[in-house]
Amino acid sequence: MIKFLHTSTKAILLAATLLTFSQCKKEESLMPLTTAHPKLETLALAEYPIPALPASVPLKNMFGINAFEWDFLENPHDQNNRSVIYEAKMSLIKTFSGVRHYMDWEKLENAEGSFTFNPTNAGGWNYDIIYSRCKQEGMPVVADLKTVPNWLLETYPADQRDNENVPAPYGAYLPDPASYYKQALVAFQFAARYGSNTAVDPWQVKVNTTPRWTNDPVNEKKIGLGLVKYIECDNERDKWWKGPATKQTAEEYAANMSAFYDGHKGTMGANAGVKTADPNMLVVMGGIATCDTMYVQRMINWCKTNRGYRADGSVNLCFDVINYHYYSSEGRVNPFVQGYKGIAPELSMAGEVADAFVRLGKAYGLPVWVTEAGYDVNQGSWQKVPPVGSKSVLLTQADWVLRTSLLYARHGIQSLYHYLLFDANDGDPTQYATSGLNDPTKRRPAADYILQTKNLMGDYSFVKNISKNPMVDQYTNGIKTMYVLVVPDQKDRKATYKLDLGKGSYTASIYKPKPGANTMTKTTGLAIGGKLTVTVTETPMFIQSNQ
Repeated sequence: MIKFLHTSTKAILLAATLLTFSQCKKEESLMPLTTAHPKLETLALAEYPIPALPASVPLKNMFGINAFEWDFLENPHDQNNRSVIYEAKMSLIKTFSGVRHYMDWEKLENAEGSFTFNPTNAGGWNYDIIYSRCKQEGMPVVADLKTVPNWLLETYPADQRDNENVPAPYGAYLPDPASYYKQALVAFQFAARYGSNTAVDPWQVKVNTTPRWTNDPVNEKKIGLGLVKYIECDNERDKWWKGPATKQTAEEYAANMSAFYDGHKGTMGANAGVKTADPNMLVVMGGIATCDTMYVQRMINWCKTNRGYRADGSVNLCFDVINYHYYSSEGRVNPFVQGYKGIAPELSMAGEVADAFVRLGKAYGLPVWVTEAGYDVNQGSWQKVPPVGSKSVLLTQADWVLRTSLLYARHGIQSLYHYLLFDANDGDPTQYATSGLNDPTKRRPAADYILQTKNLMGDYSFVKNISKNPMVDQYTNGIKTMYVLVVPDQKDRKATYKLDLGKGSYTASIYKPKPGANTMTKTTGLAIGGKLTVTVTETPMFIQSNQ
C-alpha cells in the first residue's frame, strides 16, 4: 500500500514537463512569528558551523539512488523478518554511492509522542540496521522525512486528508514557524539518535519501549550513533497538483524549515529541531518540483527578515543545502510547454536549470543537489526513454542515466540521486512507475554503467570541458587524468575526435561501458604525436594516457 501511494503521488506529478523556474480535529493555537511556543523558554543557541564548499566534487557523488526501507529488509522468502538485511537486494544497492531514504513520519511516530526506530511500530522496520550497514559500506544516507502521520492527518476534514498535506495541524497559520512544532519534535528525536552528538540530554530523548506483542523486540534509547549526516525536510513542498492543502508558498516552507532546522533559532525549547540535537547534521531543503530559483530566493529573503544574520554577516539560513528535482523531457519551462517523452539530458533544460541554481548557491555559499532525476522504460509513459538506433530501451536508459551524472558534474551540482532503485510498479505506463535502475534480482544496464564508472573513476573530479561536440571533459585525481567523451545526441550519431594527450604520450587505455558486467571493456590505443584519434558515440567512453 505504501508503494502504491508513492507511485500514485509520482504519477499525478507531471514533474519535468510542468516545471517553471525563475530566470532560469484539535485546534492549534496561533502565534505571531516572534512568539515562542507556549510554555517553552527561548534557548541561547550557539551559531552552527557552516561547512565550506569543497574545492572539488568526486564523480561518485553523482551516483546516489532513491530507495525505501523495504528495499533493504524485505526478503520475499522470509517476509515477516525485517531485522536482517536482505543480501540479494543489498548487493544491488551497493552499486551506488549513497542513498536517499524516503522515510515517512508515520514510521517514526505512529502515535503522537510515541517514537520508535528499531523496530518502527508502523511496519516493523529496523532503521538502526539499515543505517549501520550503509555506514559500513561507505554509503552516506540522506534521510528524507516526508508525509504526515495519521494522527496529524485526522485534524483535517475527511475530504481534505492526504498524507502529503502540509506538515501542520488543520487550521494552523502556515507562515508561523510554531505551526510546525510537532515536526520539529520528531526531527530532534531522529537527529539525537542518528546524529554525531553524544552529549544530548538523555531526558530530552524519548522512545516507546512497550512491546507490540509477546517477545516483540523493544526500542532502546540511543544517542549519537553517528550513522546519518544528512536529513531532508519533506519532499516537493511546492507541489501544485494536489490542491492548497498540500502546497506551501516559499515563505510558508521557510517557516517550516526554520522550525525543523533549529526550533526557529531555539525558541521552541530544548527538544525541537535538528541542530538542537546535533549541530553537525546537515539539513537539506526538500527537493522542489518547480525548478524555480525565485522560490529559494524568497526563502532566503524570509530568513533575512525572520532569522537575521550571523556574526560573520551571512544570512542565518534554515537549510544547509539547496535541492531540486528535474526530469529531462522534451517539455520546456518558463514558459511551460508540455512534454510527452524523455530526451537526452544535454538536449533538455537540465544544464540551464543547474546553472541557475548553482549561481544562486554560490551567492550564499551553499551546495546544490538534485535528488530526483530519471527516465521510465515503459513506452506508455510521458517520461519514457526510447530505443535509439540499434540500442534497446534499457541500453538507451543506461546511456542517458550515465550522461545525466556527467552533465551535473560538468555544471557544478554537488550530489545527484537517481530515481529509483527499483520500478515503483513494474509494467505500469504511469509516469515515474518504471524508472528503476535495477530489475528485482539483477542490475539493469543503467546500474551496470554506474557501477563500472564508479569503480573506474569515482574519486576523479571534473576539471574542465574541452569540446562540446563531441562532449569532451577532463577529470583529475591527484596527478592522474581521465578524459570522458560522448556525442550529446539521441540519433545514434558518431563523431571522430583527435584527443590531445600531450607530448610523450604514445599509448592510452580506452574504457567502454559493458552491459551485464562489473567492469568496462579495456583496449589500448596508439597516440601519434601525443594525439589519439577515436570514434565517439552516444555511449560515454573513458580515456587515460599510459604515459
